[in-house]
Amino acid sequence: MNIVLGAKYIGAGIAAVGLIGAGIGIAIVFAALINAVSRNPSMTKTLFPYAILGFSLSESTGLFCLMISFILLYAV
Repeated sequence: MNIVLGAKYIGAGIAAVGLIGAGIGIAIVFAALINAVSRNPSMTKTLFPYAILGFSLSESTGLFCLMISFILLYAV
């Protein structure tokens, strides 16, 4: 029983490592937005929706990793 519990914790921890990639992806998206707006401020209204789209795609992968981690901890 303890081996199964340990395996659940290890699996959940490994699944949560995907959140690091989501954080890095979000940082890259908004760093690129700040860089682009500082070069051409008139493009703000055009670039901001693309940045929000990139943010949501990066965040969704992080949420999927978090969901898998919770499933491993509480449902299996």
